[in-house]
Amino acid sequence: MAEITRALIARVGVDLAKNVIQVHAVDGAGRRVVTRSFKREAFMAWCAQLPAGCLVAMEACSGAHHFARRLRTMGLDARLIPAHFVSPYRMEGKGGKNDMTDAAAVCEAASRPTMRFVPIKSCEQQGVMSLHCVREGFKKQRTACINQIRGVLAEAGLVFGKSPKVLHAVVDDVIEDAGNELSALARVVLQQVVAHWRALNEQLRWCDRQVGQHVRSSPAAQRAAKISGIGELGASAITASVVDFKQFKSGAQFGAWMGIVPRQNSSGGKASLGRITKRGDEYLRTLLIQGAKSAVMSAAKRDDPISRWLVQLTARVGWQKACVAMANKNARILWSVMTREHDYDPHHLSVKPLAKQHLPPAPRPVQPLALQACMA
Repeated sequence: MAEITRALIARVGVDLAKNVIQVHAVDGAGRRVVTRSFKREAFMAWCAQLPAGCLVAMEACSGAHHFARRLRTMGLDARLIPAHFVSPYRMEGKGGKNDMTDAAAVCEAASRPTMRFVPIKSCEQQGVMSLHCVREGFKKQRTACINQIRGVLAEAGLVFGKSPKVLHAVVDDVIEDAGNELSALARVVLQQVVAHWRALNEQLRWCDRQVGQHVRSSPAAQRAAKISGIGELGASAITASVVDFKQFKSGAQFGAWMGIVPRQNSSGGKASLGRITKRGDEYLRTLLIQGAKSAVMSAAKRDDPISRWLVQLTARVGWQKACVAMANKNARILWSVMTREHDYDPHHLSVKPLAKQHLPPAPRPVQPLALQACMA
């Protein structure tokens, strides 16, 4: 890179891909300086020549956190932008999407003073999230196995209850029963699928043990797990996904980031609230909602202020809305616990400060008669 070009570059937009990486670099005035593509290693060599502190922006996609960590070790200001924040800056619109326009859109989006960036995750955090991802994959495979077993049995006129425990308890006897219509090949197929089902159960138990080890080794995850409706699984996933809870100004903002606040459609001073926005991480939101359902179901057995509130709310608005409200409250509690670094107290009562009252001026003191005569 020529010295004059190197000195001119102030901001770089990067469009990441598996093999080819497109860059769009501009100077301090926003004029284009460099537009070209690189292979992966050539891209890192090119970035090593950039001036220290140069802003290098990328979409928060697969591999972005890895590149951001490497670029920061080079002294560059690497930042990640959510993909849906980049789309409005693509000049050619949806019809002109390519690597060059994507890199230019990333570069333009990074220049906005109000742009919200994604905190860069560490290798340990990504490792924990890979555990959760694999666990979800095992769950889907197990569900597919159960459905396959039910499908084969249904073809022979054998139908059982919806609970997987019921099916697991009788499937071996059904395979060995010579009185049903299952063919010899169907029995062999069922034996293979059942063996795969049990292997997946063992894999899921291993994942749960790993999640428990992560919670026990992380003080932040231990504090989160004490909240009613969070649990070990939710605490592990949330603490691994959120790099710094202090990036949110309040618990309400954290709940909005999780997508569990009502969607607004207000105009002319008239407020209209709808269903929750469902923005943000779907997996984290699912864990919060599922944990909230557990808390709502067992609220009547507890005697803390939140449980009493839950019982009253469920009777007033119904079970589903109460679950969403509990998930929102748990998000706010979680933000408070993590930012202040204190343990969760279910019996804590928040006290709002009293508003300053405008008191009337104090009356003037009454002077004694002797003193009044002297003053006269």
